Amino acid sequence: MQDSKIFIVGANGQLGTALRKKYPKAKHADIDELDITNKKSVQNYSWQGIEYIINAAAYTDVDGAETAQGRVLAYQVNATAVAYLSEAANSIGAVLVHVSTDYVFDGTQKNHTEEESLSPISVYGASKVAGDIACSLAKKHYIIRTSWVIGEGKNFVRTMLELGQKGISPTVVSDQIGRLTFTSELVKAIDFLLTKNKDYGLYNLTNSGPSVSWADITREIYNIANVNQKVANISTQKYYQGKTGIAPRPLSSTLNLDKIHSAGFKSIDWRHELKNYLNKE
Repeated sequence: MQDSKIFIVGANGQLGTALRKKYPKAKHADIDELDITNKKSVQNYSWQGIEYIINAAAYTDVDGAETAQGRVLAYQVNATAVAYLSEAANSIGAVLVHVSTDYVFDGTQKNHTEEESLSPISVYGASKVAGDIACSLAKKHYIIRTSWVIGEGKNFVRTMLELGQKGISPTVVSDQIGRLTFTSELVKAIDFLLTKNKDYGLYNLTNSGPSVSWADITREIYNIANVNQKVANISTQKYYQGKTGIAPRPLSSTLNLDKIHSAGFKSIDWRHELKNYLNKE
């Protein structure tokens, strides 16, 4: 697979940045060259020579999506744009890779398989469901469903580390359960599916290891970084009590990895990857 035949959508985000490192010769375009929310912009773009479109673009402001303006943006980026990319992929015979989320579920199941029915409880989740359906219209597609993504830029791990290093003992949600997914793992999985020509369709993908809470992850961060701060538990309901405009969150975000493991992919434990990540900080 040649880098020059890959087009990365959303190349400046956490995942897009990691993809560009993996595929340095891959093509990408700024919004003035290609606006994926504009049908004509996508149709008129020169896709010549492109065999793989990797969509790393997303509107991810979960609470912002509950506002009037955010709702429109969420559907434009997470759903309508994916439909346009599916059309583009079909027109040139390209493979479309799209990244989904645990927010397509209500979080009542403890272990989400690829076969579970979609049940979003937020506008963001609903917009991602629409995007998954739009992606599935591409004849050759991979939907990679993931959760709790950590990469370059501002994220939960860096925020908690900074708080601890400033001598602040944080209160962190303890009833949302899942696993971290480092962008390095996402890139590895995308490359695996494409280079090994695995069956098209939907694959769950997170780092492996135990399913834990955000509070537990914070304790692990402090343990690795030798930060001597205590972490207090709080429920999601109490954490957001009295706050307005908050989107509901799924409490169980654990994605079952059996399908991608059966395909031959070997996951890295999130605790091992967290150690590597913090050692680079």
